[in-house]
Amino acid sequence: MSESTDAAAAADQTDPAGRIAAGYAFTGPALDLGALLWDGACLPDRQIRIPLSMLNRHGLVAGATGTGKTKTLQLIAEQLSANGVPVFLADIKGDVSGITAPGTPGARIDERARDVAQSWEPTGYPGEFYSLGGIGPGIPVRSTVTAFGPVLMSKVLQLNQTQEQSLGLIFHYADTKGLELIDLKDLRAVVAFLVSDQGKAELKGIGGLSTVTAGVILRALTAFETQGATEFFGEPEFDTSELLRTAADGRGVVSVLELPAVQDKPQLFSTFLMWLLADLYNDLPEVGDLEKPKLVFFFDEAHLLFSGASKAFLQSVTQTVRLIRSKGVGVFFVTQTPKDVPADVLAQLGNRVQHALRAFTPDDAKALKATVKTFPHSAYDLEELLTGLGTGEAVVTVLSENGAPTPVAATRLRAPQSLMGPIAAADLEQAVKASLLWSRYAEPVDRESAYEKISAEQAAAEAQAEAAAAAAEAEKQARAAEKEAGRATGRGAPKADPSLAEQVVGSGLFRSLARSIGTQLGREISRSLFGTARRRR
Repeated sequence: MSESTDAAAAADQTDPAGRIAAGYAFTGPALDLGALLWDGACLPDRQIRIPLSMLNRHGLVAGATGTGKTKTLQLIAEQLSANGVPVFLADIKGDVSGITAPGTPGARIDERARDVAQSWEPTGYPGEFYSLGGIGPGIPVRSTVTAFGPVLMSKVLQLNQTQEQSLGLIFHYADTKGLELIDLKDLRAVVAFLVSDQGKAELKGIGGLSTVTAGVILRALTAFETQGATEFFGEPEFDTSELLRTAADGRGVVSVLELPAVQDKPQLFSTFLMWLLADLYNDLPEVGDLEKPKLVFFFDEAHLLFSGASKAFLQSVTQTVRLIRSKGVGVFFVTQTPKDVPADVLAQLGNRVQHALRAFTPDDAKALKATVKTFPHSAYDLEELLTGLGTGEAVVTVLSENGAPTPVAATRLRAPQSLMGPIAAADLEQAVKASLLWSRYAEPVDRESAYEKISAEQAAAEAQAEAAAAAAEAEKQARAAEKEAGRATGRGAPKADPSLAEQVVGSGLFRSLARSIGTQLGREISRSLFGTARRRR
């Protein structure tokens, strides 16, 4: 071993904090996360950062409730915006809207800024506010049923594998027959038609649709509608390219999806977020590695996305996350513990910010041990460290500029410069109505689609059947009158061949059609990784 190598090894032993900090000394643009914590002290001259070019390698922000995860994603979002990168945030609890307003100075902010060598200035960032289908404040975000696709729809309807496959057949049939599935009543109409007397034969060649499965799907749709989901599907469909905009001053627009009004429908909004991501994947071109990402997407309450998910859904999520990196999009999952995220997805998250974990129960202790195993070898006792971190402190490891993991670093995080809390409801409402996007998406449109087409065909069939029945009745009365006239003159009328109307009435097709008259059909009733369809331009 050379003298220089011996000296470096000795330095590592005597200054482990310096060795850790050296792993974060990047040459290119980087986001400042905070200052290194070592041996109980905060070292403001040892800064912990994340390279801007590595933000499309995805990440994880995890930690127990109340440890500061939301403030961390706010801190990262601010700096991304300042660097000209658009950001998408899901605001589950309604406390992220403050990112558009300057923060409030105070003693705690001043203390944190001194600890981490931060030049703190109150700053608001350009933003847009959205809502799912217009429920709650925000520009309405809608999807058509066709664009949502059968895989994601199966997830929100909680269908099993067999039912999911049947739903795929229903979407395929509607696609080939030109039956646009725009809203939920369109899907309900197609399902009901395919198990009616007229529609049963339509799917026989490709597997058919059982009445039992159709009943399950229709009941699931009913339950889904009672959750208010009717508002989320329809037109005008949201163009996800709106999320890629920058402001006039070059800063990235922060798109905040306001979800407090639907926070009691977790499966719905988590799956809807996955639709946004899948739609972006469909539309964006391949760009490879960029100096900075086109968009960074924060997926809050990520465990809800994977809860009860089918194998096909998990495979689709994994593949989307893996491939969307080359489209210039970074995805950060925000959740409580890394075990909330499937291993195949977790393996793709190169940047980690782990807040404190609790170990109050045996399950907590098990989760703590599992979390420690997901980190590279560390100079810290991570089990002890992770249970002792304070609010706004975290264990960090990211990808360096050459793609290698940085040393594990306990970090006191910087304070966000925007408002750490919601803006006033009146201000939010004013911002929404002032947006140029409001006039584009505010009013729903209900054009002709599957429901109207099937209803029209049903009405036409009923009218034909009624006309045939009326003609048959008229013929019958005419024959009876002729027969009566013959008896009156003493001559019997010759037996005539059945009329066309009688032939129609006597046919099996007419009897089948007649049975369907009066049914409540109208009232009761290419693709990417997720089965989502490209938007019509």
